[in-house]
Amino acid sequence: MESLRRSFKPPKMLLRLYSLVILILDLVTLLFGIFFAILIALYRIFRPPPLKNLYGEVAMVVGAGRGIGRELAIHLCQLGVNVACVDINSENCDTTVHLASKSVGVAKMYICNITDKDEVARIVNIIKSELGEVTMLFHCCSIPSPRALLQDPPEIRHTIDLTILSHFWLLDTVLPCMERAGKGHIVVLSSVAGLSGTATGGNRVSLSTAQFAVQGLAESLHTELRHLNSNIIITLVHVYPFIVGAEIAKDIRFRIPSYFGTMPATDAAEQILDGVRRNYAEFSVPGYLLYLGHILRYDWT
Repeated sequence: MESLRRSFKPPKMLLRLYSLVILILDLVTLLFGIFFAILIALYRIFRPPPLKNLYGEVAMVVGAGRGIGRELAIHLCQLGVNVACVDINSENCDTTVHLASKSVGVAKMYICNITDKDEVARIVNIIKSELGEVTMLFHCCSIPSPRALLQDPPEIRHTIDLTILSHFWLLDTVLPCMERAGKGHIVVLSSVAGLSGTATGGNRVSLSTAQFAVQGLAESLHTELRHLNSNIIITLVHVYPFIVGAEIAKDIRFRIPSYFGTMPATDAAEQILDGVRRNYAEFSVPGYLLYLGHILRYDWT
């Protein structure tokens, strides 16, 4: 009996037929998924998700001293959010708090070097005691500013610490706050360099590499929290670098290098908050750059 079992082999034709059936089922499943995703995308164009109410939330805006971070803090306060303005520059951060405090929400200044793990933990504890559990986190220090793109590239270690490692120090202390609150929204801002890389001709490999890493962090965190059925939402925002604040809008140097024109930081902040309030997992500012970046990322050679 044993020898008969060993000598028996299924016909090769049946194996090939089985493989063909599996392949067809996989292709049908893939095509159905693509078709369904296209239908959902078209539906959301005409019927986007409703804007959620942010009143009473506690938001931690890292890099609130200027640019997009400042405008996000101001717009969040207008929506009734209590905002912890975090920056390493006390003068810039104080200006942001002064502007944001004119609105409904509360804005407070917190000076912190986010590359220092212990300092981040200390500041988050202070924020908890003064404003409550952090339920929203905006990390605005990952985006190279127009100044950074026109000046000599920063030291590699500093780029990695500020752009990548600081996310982990913040997540270590903020995620437990969101878990205790039973809700949370983490907004990761990245340059569009994380979509297709850069070819600036300068020594900016570290900047582009950091953007790819930030994108991978957001996608991994999104997948992990989804598998855990967590109420914490992850939003990845790809931002075109030439978003200029009012303080440098008149400087011609920050307009010449831009292929797509410039966008005021206040307009960018409005677009970011619109996507965040609709709980989008990923989008870009301007919106079309997300799709353009995916096309450019494809290797056509």
